[in-house]
Amino acid sequence: MPLGQDNSDKGAQGAAKSATSAVGNLGGGLFKTVGGVVGSAGKGLGDTINNTTGTKAVGDGLKGVTDGVDSGSQSVGKGAENAGQWKTS
Repeated sequence: MPLGQDNSDKGAQGAAKSATSAVGNLGGGLFKTVGGVVGSAGKGLGDTINNTTGTKAVGDGLKGVTDGVDSGSQSVGKGAENAGQWKTS
């Protein structure tokens, strides 16, 4: 083996890393996408409610909830991607 070459990604560990990487990246991307869609839809719907009813509390509340869903899903997605890459932090 040449100097500096890491042999840790061979055999069973390499196969496990490859499989978890694909699953982690796919899952992470899906979580982030869904969160972004929910967040964007909530912002748009919240603005519509505010503009048509004049009741800012309802629209702003909806935007707050969907922003929370977006933020949470971004965190879960990043965690899934990190797990797929075998990152510990």
